[in-house]
Amino acid sequence: MARLVVKGDGLIVLRSWWEKAAARRREVRTPVSAIRRASVEPAWWRALRGVRGRGTWIPGVLCYGVRPHPLGEDFAAVRGRDRRPVVCVDLWCSSPFARLAVTDRAPDATVRAVRAAAGV
Repeated sequence: MARLVVKGDGLIVLRSWWEKAAARRREVRTPVSAIRRASVEPAWWRALRGVRGRGTWIPGVLCYGVRPHPLGEDFAAVRGRDRRPVVCVDLWCSSPFARLAVTDRAPDATVRAVRAAAGV
């Protein structure tokens, strides 16, 4: 399962090899300074914005990849079948993505770590 990790001055989405293949993207990294807000979304489907883009999408099961929308692009690594909360990290325009949405095993701890690193 994917997870968000703060390493140095970057926020990284760590994924397994199959998740990288499903998302069609090897590395997802953004500077900590680009973090605007971090929150937990209890309903996985509410974390997804925009339309299906590059990646793998199985309705109700998983969403891995980029989702374009009018505000930019979001990166999603969401597993709907697990019914777990999703960590949503909204980013400033200086980042390649407008939002990172990741199903995480410990969403509350992840949000605390992201907020502490970004000072938000």
